[in-house]
Amino acid sequence: MSGEGPGLARRLAGPQNRNLWFWVFVGPFALGLLVFTYVPLGWSVYLSFFDAHNTVSPTEFVGFDNYTSMLKNDAFTDSLWTFAVFTAFIVPTTFVLSLSLALMVNRLRRAQAFFRSVFFLPAACSYVVAALIWKMSIFNGVRFGLANTVLGWFGADQTAWLSTTDPPWYWLVIVTVRLWLQAGFYMVLFLAGLQRIPPTLYEAAAVDGARPGWQVLRHITLPQLRATSVAVALLLVINAFQAFDEFYNLLSDARGYPPYARPPLVYLYYTALGQGQNLGLGSAGAVLLALIIAVVTVGQARWFGLGRGDEKGA
Repeated sequence: MSGEGPGLARRLAGPQNRNLWFWVFVGPFALGLLVFTYVPLGWSVYLSFFDAHNTVSPTEFVGFDNYTSMLKNDAFTDSLWTFAVFTAFIVPTTFVLSLSLALMVNRLRRAQAFFRSVFFLPAACSYVVAALIWKMSIFNGVRFGLANTVLGWFGADQTAWLSTTDPPWYWLVIVTVRLWLQAGFYMVLFLAGLQRIPPTLYEAAAVDGARPGWQVLRHITLPQLRATSVAVALLLVINAFQAFDEFYNLLSDARGYPPYARPPLVYLYYTALGQGQNLGLGSAGAVLLALIIAVVTVGQARWFGLGRGDEKGA
């Protein structure tokens, strides 16, 4: 009987080098995730407790002063209000549109793959490119913009879509570009959920006299899509928190960013990388934003009962 077990290298490699091949494939991704995600996150939390003006290696510890300053900052609280308005617009509209597209595509007998690809294609487009197209071609404030051209056919006046605050037409531009970019992605999620519903449920409903349309949708389709619907709602809220590209590229110009419609990430960008370059204050705001996202996500998941052991399909 040997007094020594297999060597450390042998144990790490595992039987038939299975562990070795696992780390060969997963190792580069795990290393990149550590270096480019977790280390910066940890350093951001570290910076939030220091006075870090124009430096990423501060020495003056200030405790929670950055957090209290951020919470008392009207600009930061206003940015959270901007997020709330954006969420109120984009979450229900994207949810309804993506579900409607999924229901229509799922009913197709021919060319389903074609229409699925067509509706999903905008999800592969860059947010920056889409924002510039919306800003310079569709909602351009001069008469050459597509929206103003169409309005001109009906005798309407030109509208400065991105600079008019009463009424706030800029919300129409921001919401439509995000809607175009992400509706196809969530349509695919709903489509996957629809295709998992057993056809026998619809057959049994037809035998019981259920009328096709709203009755079947309400009592069979939507209950069976409950888990997918909760996941989509969670992702929509999280993505709304992370809104930056469309706001920044639509509203900023050579004069800077206007005082209205600043979501949290745009405000933090100017706080940390603007003229003051207060990285400590910006990091504190980023940590607060992450905590808000976590609280909202957990609260939303608990509200919808996501992950309950007794959850079953209707």
